[in-house]
Formats: sequence, structure tokens, C-alpha cells
Amino acid sequence: MKTDAEIRRDVESELQWDPSIDDGKIGVIVNGGVVTLTGDVGHYQGKCAAEDITKRVSGVRAIANDIQVKIPMSGIRTDTEIAEAAANALRWNFSLADTQVKPIVKDGWVTLSGKVTFGFQRNSAVSAVRNLIGVKGVTSDIVVASAVKAADVQRKIEDAFKRHAILDARDIEVKVDDSTVTLKGYVHTWQEHADADRAAWAAPGVAHVENRLVIQ
Repeated sequence: MKTDAEIRRDVESELQWDPSIDDGKIGVIVNGGVVTLTGDVGHYQGKCAAEDITKRVSGVRAIANDIQVKIPMSGIRTDTEIAEAAANALRWNFSLADTQVKPIVKDGWVTLSGKVTFGFQRNSAVSAVRNLIGVKGVTSDIVVASAVKAADVQRKIEDAFKRHAILDARDIEVKVDDSTVTLKGYVHTWQEHADADRAAWAAPGVAHVENRLVIQ
């Protein structure tokens, strides 16, 4: 088992190694395998990227992302400019065809609303706008609306776990209450944690996923 010092070293090395982010102002604190990211970045995508990079490091049990977004003058956009860019990004995203997702922007923060059929479409909408220049953060109020039976959703998710060789389905329990999926049990890495999350979101009618899987 890694020590906190080893996890911190590996997270810092991973942040330095990945060219998608400037790690110069990012701090890493580790306590009991829980990583806290501090400092600031010049774009919201940088905050998200730092979290995704940290998840790749073995031994990380949880992440607290306290990174602040401080947009430089060259990256500042008006709310109108951001709203126009967000509307275009959503309209040109093939996974959001035939949906009515709309962005509202206030002080650089984008709030998405509307209805979709699949949970992955909601995640896709967030990804589409979080990369835009000037965005300080994203909130999703998108509703997943689909008439499916809870038992069918549970069966489809469990079948997906069995098909994914990287996941040990025996250690994962799936519960479905209306449109909310709760995952319990154990996985070995953040990658497995994320794979289980994606498999759950892929089922039709899933509006919420509570991923309570513990990383051992």
C-alpha cells in the first residue's frame, strides 16, 4: 500500500507529465489516500483536467478539488459571447441531436437546462461547454426523461458489467429506485470506478447515479 508521500509524489509527477494542463500553480495535499487539489488555473477545463489526471494515479481513494478558476484578461468573454458559443457547441454535438438543451450564462457560469433521453447525453452537454473560453463553471439542470422499468435498467447495467472484462461484477451491487441508480461494493482503481459510472449512465432512463463504490 502506498504512503501519502508516495501518492503525492505520483500525483505531482502525473500532473507535470500531462501536457493538457499547466501544473505550475497547482498544489497537492494527501491525507489517508484522500487528495486535495489547491491553487488556481486559467480555465475551467484545467480544473476538470487536474481532477481527471489525479484519478489515474493508483492509491487515490478520493479527491477534493479546491482549485480556483482565475481567467486571465485574454480569456475573458462577455456572458453573451459565452452563451452564443455554448449554444453553437451544443447544436453541433451529434450526441445531442433532437434534444432541447439550452444554456444560460451569468458572470461566466453556464447553467444547462432541458430534457434528454440518456444520462450520457447530459454528461456530453457538460463536456461540450466546459472547454469554452471564458467559462468559470458549469451547472447541469438537465432532466433525463424516459419511460423504462427499473428492473429493466438494473438488468441492463448488470449485463454491461459482466461484459466489461476490466470490472469484477461480483463485487458491485446495483440498486435502481425510479430513475436513480446506486452502485455499492468495491473496485480496485479509479479507472474501474469511472468505468462502472459510465456503464450505469449508459442505461436509458437513468437520471442520477450515486457511485458509492469503494476503491480498495
